[in-house]
Amino acid sequence: MPIDPQAVRRTAFLATVLLAIFGLWPAPAAAESDEEEKSAWAALRAGAIVLLRHADAPGMGDPAGFMLGDCRTQRNLDAGGREQARRIGARFRAQKVRPGKVLASQWCRTMDTAKAAFPGLVEPAPVFNSFFQDRAGAPEQTAMARALLLGWEGPSALVVVTHQVNITALTGIFPASGEGVVLRRAGNELRVVGRIRH
Repeated sequence: MPIDPQAVRRTAFLATVLLAIFGLWPAPAAAESDEEEKSAWAALRAGAIVLLRHADAPGMGDPAGFMLGDCRTQRNLDAGGREQARRIGARFRAQKVRPGKVLASQWCRTMDTAKAAFPGLVEPAPVFNSFFQDRAGAPEQTAMARALLLGWEGPSALVVVTHQVNITALTGIFPASGEGVVLRRAGNELRVVGRIRH
């Protein structure tokens, strides 16, 4: 029985649509993601910047009664988050990326992530504190953070451990817990090179 070329094309098209709808066509996206991540690690070895969202800390925002200097009043890393933070540091070492500087928001979950991943290298940086609960000062704070990032000269990587709202304001990306967005300076702009996941 002869094969109808039009029927073959229709069947192939339908199969492609169904695979896309049901999320069963991951290979191209995965390959693209792998290449993006390789580029991100290469950029970090060459002195780029990474904005890391703190590791897993259950919940959202901060509880009522939040006080900056008292971790008992804050949303903190759970056991999985502490392990994730250690994995972040191990991944940087495996990729031969030694930070030239590590800055962290003063929130306990960001400081704890940074200290577990990069012991002995962490400096508090209020400009990367969360503005989730108070958006009024967000534009000014984001502008100051951007200026700080644009001033980074390398030659080693700059690691900033901060919050989703800060990273999204700077890049437009909504990162997962423990995810990093790698940036490179291009004149007066910060360009996204790729993302690293842990």
